[in-house]
Amino acid sequence: MMLASKANKESEGDRIMLRTYGAIGSLLALLAVALGAFGAHGLEDKIDADLLAAYKTGVQYHMFHALGLIALGIVSDKLSGAEGSLRWAGRLLTAGIVLFSGSLYVMAVTDIKPLGIITPFGGVAFLAGWAFLASAFWKQRRSS
Repeated sequence: MMLASKANKESEGDRIMLRTYGAIGSLLALLAVALGAFGAHGLEDKIDADLLAAYKTGVQYHMFHALGLIALGIVSDKLSGAEGSLRWAGRLLTAGIVLFSGSLYVMAVTDIKPLGIITPFGGVAFLAGWAFLASAFWKQRRSS
């Protein structure tokens, strides 16, 4: 009885993580497409080439990590016992998008170059997020 209850709780947690990171990742991917279109059609002739390149880098990393969040949600039910690592991975990848890509977007549109000091913090969040995801995989027991 107790094992069934624990299994149900784990299954419920897996579904919540799938739903949460699947939805967040999908919405962030949608936003990346919209911001990419804005950059391609709305900014191309309005900002300097170096700022446009920074903006495009922001869009690229935004999309890569949004897809990473979707993948995290999908694999969450297969990585039992690693819920904490998965949650931290999701939080850090999301924070990385906000800090890394967000700082590049704002810097490109406003031409306030000191905002670039924020970008590396987003990069560190990305690295830490991927490290937590690697940790979640590593924690899996080897099958016999």
